[in-house]
Amino acid sequence: MSPSDKISRRAFAGLAAGAVLLPSAAHSASPDASRSGSLSGSRPMPRTLIKPPRLHAGDVIGLVAPGGRINDEAITYAVARIDALGFRPRLAKNLRAVHGGYAGAVQQRVDDLHAMFTDRDVKAIWCVRGGSGCISLLAHIDYALIRANPKILLGYSDISALQLAILKQARLVTFHGPVALSGPSDYAVEHMLAVLMHRQDSYTIPMALENSRRALLEPHFSLRTVTSGQATGPLIGGNLSLVSALMGTPYAADFRKAILFLEEVNEAPYRIDRWLTQLDLAVGLRHAAAVMIGICDRCGPEDEEPSLTLDETLDLHLKPLVIPAVSGYSFGHIRHQFTLPLGVMARLDTARQTVTLLEPAVS
Repeated sequence: MSPSDKISRRAFAGLAAGAVLLPSAAHSASPDASRSGSLSGSRPMPRTLIKPPRLHAGDVIGLVAPGGRINDEAITYAVARIDALGFRPRLAKNLRAVHGGYAGAVQQRVDDLHAMFTDRDVKAIWCVRGGSGCISLLAHIDYALIRANPKILLGYSDISALQLAILKQARLVTFHGPVALSGPSDYAVEHMLAVLMHRQDSYTIPMALENSRRALLEPHFSLRTVTSGQATGPLIGGNLSLVSALMGTPYAADFRKAILFLEEVNEAPYRIDRWLTQLDLAVGLRHAAAVMIGICDRCGPEDEEPSLTLDETLDLHLKPLVIPAVSGYSFGHIRHQFTLPLGVMARLDTARQTVTLLEPAVS
C-alpha cells in the first residue's frame, strides 16, 4: 500500500520525505444568511446550472485549505505538483493558518475561498487536502459571489460539504476529484485534465486497471454489480458521511432521479449502514436514478466485534433497489480515481462498467 493510501480524514501528521497524503471529507434559508448576504428569504435560489470556464495550459491555480491544517512540506509538494502539470500556483493568504486541527479559523478559510473566486487571475481552485471542518463554512459563504465568479473547485472527502452547498445554493458545477496532495497517478491525471480542460459533448470513463489488479489481494477494490442496467441523470454525491450530515439543512443533496455516487474511508460497516439508512429515510435511495459506490478503503469490521462485512452492509441497501447499483468504482480515497463533475448529466452502464459524461463539464 502506498503512503498516499494511509491517511484518513481524521489525522494529518505531516509528510515524510517523498511521501504524499490524502484527506480522509432543504430549501429554507440559513439562520446566518444575513451575515454573509448569500442566502435570503426574498432571493430565490437560482435554477439554471452554470459551468466554470475550462482550464488552459499555463493558467493560475489557487491553493486553498478549507478543512484540515497543512504544513510547509505539504505546500511545497502541492506547488510542485501544479508546476509539473503545466500550471502556475497561487497560495491563499491564510494557507498556513492553524486553529486546532483546522487550517485557520472559519472566517480565515471563508476569506480565502472568497478571495480565490474573485481573483481574476485564478482560473481554478484546488483544495490541498480534505480533513474536517468544511461544514462550518457553509453558513458564512457568499453564494451570490461564487455564482457571479464561476470557477473550477476541485477536491474530495471533506470538500464534499462545499461542493454540495455550492451546487445547491449557487448552482455551479464543482468537481469531485484528486486533491493537491493526492498521490501521483497517470489514470487520475488523464481523466482529471480531460474533464477540466476540454469541452466534450460525450466522454466515457473506464475503470482503472490498477484498482482491478489490486482487487486480487484486496477484494474491496473489486468491481461489483448488485443490480444491472443503464441509468441517466445528473451526478450528485460525494463522501458518504458528509452527504449524510447535510440532510435536513439548506445544503442537502437532492438525489432524486440522479446518479448518486458515494465513497468512504476508515469507517466501520455499522457507520456506513447508519449513514445509508439516513439517506434512505431522508430522500429514499429508490428515488435515485442509480447508486454508484466507490472504493471504500479500510472500511471492514473493527477489532473482533461481531459485524457484517462491507459488502454485506452495502447489500442491505442496494439489493432491494430496482435501479442500477454498483460498488468498487474508481473513485474515493484512492490514488487511481476519476473526476466527477457534480450536476452534470451522465450515464452509468453496469455491463460496460463505465461512466459517460453526456455534456461538457466546463464552458
